Amino acid sequence: MAVKKKTAKKKAAKKKVAKKKVAKKKVAKKKVAKKKVAKKKVAKKKVAKKKVAKKKVAKKKVAKKKVAKKKKVAKKKSKRKPNPAFMRPMTLSDALGAVVGSKPIPRTEVTKKLWLYIKKHKLQDSVNRRNINPDEKLAKVFGSKRTINMFQMTKLVSKHMK
Repeated sequence: MAVKKKTAKKKAAKKKVAKKKVAKKKVAKKKVAKKKVAKKKVAKKKVAKKKVAKKKVAKKKVAKKKVAKKKKVAKKKSKRKPNPAFMRPMTLSDALGAVVGSKPIPRTEVTKKLWLYIKKHKLQDSVNRRNINPDEKLAKVFGSKRTINMFQMTKLVSKHMK
C-alpha cells in the first residue's frame, strides 16, 4: 500500500503541476488577450481622433471658401437737361408785357417775374398764402379783380403768350 500511496502522491503532484502549467498558460493567454484588446482600443481611439481631426479640417476649408459679395457701383447722376420747349422765347401780350416786360422770354422766366412782381407789391393773401389779390395791372392779365389761386394763375397767364 505504501507504493500505491507514493504513486498516487506522484500522480497527484504531477496533476497539480500540470494544472498549474495549464493555469499559467490560461493566465498568460488572458494577459495576451487583454493586451490585444487594449491595443485594439488604443488603435480605435487613434482612429477616432484622426477622424475628428479630419472633420475639423473640412469645416475650416468650408469657412475659408466664403466669397465676398461684389459692391454695386452707383451711377453718377448727370445734370438734368431742361426741355427745349420751355426754354423757347415766347411773344407776350400787351397786358402781360406791362407786368413782366415787353421782350420775348421763355415760360419759366415769365413765371419767375410774375412771382417777383406779386411779392414786391405784396399781392399774396396774408391768411391763405396760395391766393393772390390782383392789382389793376394783374387784373387785366387774369381777366377779373377777384382773388385767384396760384394754380389758376398759370392757366390764365398762358392765354397771353404765343
